[in-house]
Amino acid sequence: MMDVSQYINELYVKDHDNFYQMVSQSLTINHMPQISVSPETGKLLYLLVKIANATNALEIGALGGYSGIWICKALPDDGKLTSLELNKDYANVAKNNIEKAGYGKKVTYHIGPALETLKQFISQKRKFDFFFIDADKENYRLYLEYSIQLAKKGALITADNVLWKGKVTDKNNQENNTIFLREFNEFVAKHPRLESVIVPIGDGLTIARVL
Repeated sequence: MMDVSQYINELYVKDHDNFYQMVSQSLTINHMPQISVSPETGKLLYLLVKIANATNALEIGALGGYSGIWICKALPDDGKLTSLELNKDYANVAKNNIEKAGYGKKVTYHIGPALETLKQFISQKRKFDFFFIDADKENYRLYLEYSIQLAKKGALITADNVLWKGKVTDKNNQENNTIFLREFNEFVAKHPRLESVIVPIGDGLTIARVL
């Protein structure tokens, strides 16, 4: 019997398996961690970009480009994705994969610590209407705070891994990343400028609308 994830993928994501296989293979070849978003999470990101009518998206954490492919696929022809990645080699892999997928012209990569780049964007008064956070868990809260400052009214902010394989619900689990994500979830839930929820798909996806 297939599990829930397999069932969802079979119904809604099967036609896009080639993207997932392409990225997974590139991660293996380049000795990168296999921590891309799940296919069903990618499809959800795609739908959210479409529903939000987003044209200018910001991604914090590129890895192999799988989430970026889904976001770019949903953006209009003149839409843009700005992707922040600490590791230059990872960014090169992501860029290559997105170009193979046919969306290379939509993406601009910024290499280096994301917090520094976000501060620059704030000083430049840049604005985005869709955000995807999927980077080091220690800085999730800061990524969110900066994203809110960069957000247009009504923008969507999403974040992956917020259930952390269910560990956030275990009060006895005091691992660093579990604590960071648990605190992040509580911060999002209480933030006065956000309407938000966690969707238990993949490893948990936060969806928040900026007021």
